[in-house]
Amino acid sequence: MFFQALGRSFVSIGLLTAAVGCSRAVDTAPPVATPTVVMGHTDVAIGSPVDMTYRFEVAPDAPPFNDDYWVFVHFHDADGELMWTDDHEPPTPVRQWRPGATIEYTRTMFVPKFPYVGDTRVEVGLFSQTTGDRLPLAAETEGQRSYRVASFNLHLLTDNVSVVFRDGWHETEAADDGSGFQWQWSREAATLAFPNPRRDVVFFLQVDQPVAAFEEPQRVELRVGPDVVDMFALPAGPRELRRVALSASQLGAAETVEMTVAVDRTFVPATVPGLGSTDPRELGIRVFRAFVQPQVRTQ
Repeated sequence: MFFQALGRSFVSIGLLTAAVGCSRAVDTAPPVATPTVVMGHTDVAIGSPVDMTYRFEVAPDAPPFNDDYWVFVHFHDADGELMWTDDHEPPTPVRQWRPGATIEYTRTMFVPKFPYVGDTRVEVGLFSQTTGDRLPLAAETEGQRSYRVASFNLHLLTDNVSVVFRDGWHETEAADDGSGFQWQWSREAATLAFPNPRRDVVFFLQVDQPVAAFEEPQRVELRVGPDVVDMFALPAGPRELRRVALSASQLGAAETVEMTVAVDRTFVPATVPGLGSTDPRELGIRVFRAFVQPQVRTQ
C-alpha cells in the first residue's frame, strides 16, 4: 500500500546496512566520538514509553562530518538477535558537530509489542544515509562498528490500562521492515476508550502527518466528553509525541473513559496533486501510539 511505503521512510535504514562497515577484526581507525545512553528505567514494560538520553562527546581531533549521518539504535535479545530499531537524526545534525563538543538530547521511545521478555541490549552507532558507511566510536564494540551502550530488563506490562481504537479509525497498517511500527489513520473525529483508573494519569499520543496536503498545519483537539484537554497544530513532517496530564476529575466517574481525537481538516490521497495515489479514503492524522500511564499514588 502507498502509505506503508510512506511509513518506511520514517523508520530505520540501519537494518539494510548491517553487513556494511568494519569486520570483527580490530578497528584501528581513530574514534570520532564517545557515545553513552542513559535509560529512564532499567525495567521496561512491553508497549510502554521510555526516555532515553543520548550523549556524544566528539573527539578533539575529529575530522569534519561531511555527510548526513544518523544515529542507529538496535535492540537485541539475550541471544544477540535483533528485535527492533529506533534509528533517528539527532536534534543537532551531525554535520554541525564540532571537535570537542558534547551533544546531548533525550528521546522517548515506545517499546513495540514484541514477543520477548528478559535482558535487552542496546547498541548504537553513526551511519551515512547516502553510503551506508559507519563511523568508528569509542565504546564496547559488537562488531561492524555497532557499540553496546546500555541494557535493560524487558517485562510484561502489569499496571495495564488498555487503550482501544473504537470508532472513526481505518484499519491498522504496519511497516514491513521489522521496525515494529504500526499505525491507524483517523477520520475527522475518532474515539479512543480505556478503563477509568480513577486517579491522575499521563496520556501519551504519538502522531504524524506524512502528507503535505494542506498549506497550513492541521489543528488537532483531544476531548474527554465536551471538555478539550489538549489542542495542537500538526504540520506535515516527523512524528510528534504529546504528553497530556489528566486529573482523576477530568476523567470523570464513568467506568470507561472516551477520548475524541478531532481534526479541523481531512484529505483524500487520490485527490492530492502530485501524490500519485489511488487511495480513496478520507484521512485525518496518523496515530502510532495511545498510552495511559497512571500516576503513583501518594500516601
